[in-house]
Amino acid sequence: MVFFPILVNTVQGLRETDTMQRDLMRTYAAGYMQTLLKLRLPAAMPFIFNGLKIATTLALIGAIVAEYFGSPTRGMGFRISTGVGSLSIDLVWAEIIVAAIAGTAFYGIVVWIERAMTFWHPSQRR
Repeated sequence: MVFFPILVNTVQGLRETDTMQRDLMRTYAAGYMQTLLKLRLPAAMPFIFNGLKIATTLALIGAIVAEYFGSPTRGMGFRISTGVGSLSIDLVWAEIIVAAIAGTAFYGIVVWIERAMTFWHPSQRR
């Protein structure tokens, strides 16, 4: 569930460098690894972090849905399904609020790491 958003964003980020930048690296006799580490990977970092931000929310949703259908006794999905079955709407809403807070926290952590690692990118300037 989280593999493809990260993969698609990473591939798009690696393609983001233009031919003039790659030609300049070749002019300076940079090999493939130097070009990858010093040009293409830094250019891909904002895209990779966009994929990670999407993946954090998808991972949380996937875990809850998997627990909803597959867990016999544990997890948020199990509590939601038993809460719906026993008409404990307060428990269901409490689990939804906890999931929303956890998702926001995970997203915020990824944004914080992104700001620390891609401080040089124009999207991070305030």
